[in-house]
Amino acid sequence: MENRNGQTTFSEIDHFFMERALHLAQRARGRTSPNPMVGCVIVRDGLIVGEGYHQKAGTPHAEVHALRSAGDLAQNATAYVTLEPCSHYGRTPPCAEALIRAGIRRVVVAMVDPNPRVSGRGIQLLQKSGIQVEIGLLGEEAQALNEVFIRAITTALPFVVYKCAMTLDGKIATALGDSSWVSSEASRRLTQTYRDQFDVILVGSGTVRADDPKLTCRLPGGRDPVRLIIDGTLSLSEEAKVLTSSMTAPCIIATTQAADPEKLERLKLRPQIEIWQYPETRHVPLRQVLSALCERGWSSVLLEGGGQLAGQMFKEKLIQKVEFFIAPKLAGDGPSPLSGIALKKMAAAIPLEKLNVSLATGDIHVTGYILPE
Repeated sequence: MENRNGQTTFSEIDHFFMERALHLAQRARGRTSPNPMVGCVIVRDGLIVGEGYHQKAGTPHAEVHALRSAGDLAQNATAYVTLEPCSHYGRTPPCAEALIRAGIRRVVVAMVDPNPRVSGRGIQLLQKSGIQVEIGLLGEEAQALNEVFIRAITTALPFVVYKCAMTLDGKIATALGDSSWVSSEASRRLTQTYRDQFDVILVGSGTVRADDPKLTCRLPGGRDPVRLIIDGTLSLSEEAKVLTSSMTAPCIIATTQAADPEKLERLKLRPQIEIWQYPETRHVPLRQVLSALCERGWSSVLLEGGGQLAGQMFKEKLIQKVEFFIAPKLAGDGPSPLSGIALKKMAAAIPLEKLNVSLATGDIHVTGYILPE
């Protein structure tokens, strides 16, 4: 239905079913890269007769699961889909054609596919077959759900979140480097959830030398992320825990021509270790590294430290979101979460938007997005 301005208006029942589709989609968070999260609900005579979500890249899409669940009841039904049904052949057949074959009468789409190569084609295919298509229901929520996919498909760069734990006076460790533990146990459990959901966890060599972390997911049944270490001179110890902490995910070391060639060759022989060496002699080209991650199908990056690396990534405008856990304690002198940035004027400070503040973990958990220029 359209209002006087020609815009589609949706009923409360439409909102209910699209909210269900969005809820289904997010069940696969962290499992669909480089694909988006998508949910689909099929409704006939006001009742859900089928539903599904895209569970993993390379497996059937949400619409296929929902249609299989609905069976013959899909005839003359309405499909609520969180993203425009695909119209091209990839690892799976086009979902738009599956909806047409099933006899769907109406399709409600939350958002158009942001992929410029396919955007709108699925909708056109549905419309040409006589299916009523309505677009934009809970579109902002759908975009927020797939912010990682949108970033990757439109820029060929991954979505990067800087996660940091600090004291109320802005320190990530004491003057002597002790950081165990800044945040609460509940905050650290939440961090493990992030590790399970992100494709890549990123740190600098200073963090590896100081903390000797494993950078794995410690949740039961959780997935280890790819570990990426920025180390321009290959200064990390060959005995570092991160090099052998996972048998399911690779550990990537991004370095330069300044690396010790003998040490580099020894590390290349180790299982689960990849060396990405760049022709530079001083600093690893961060944008080029992130682009290479996207080419491998890794769309989300969790930056966990340290301050120098984070500062440089902010300078190069490579971070989209921050997750800061501010503990109710004071540490005095110590390193900053953004020691790699030295601003001369407050007017040059990095602005944030869409802030959310929670006290659920016992720390002040602040989430914010970097304000685009």
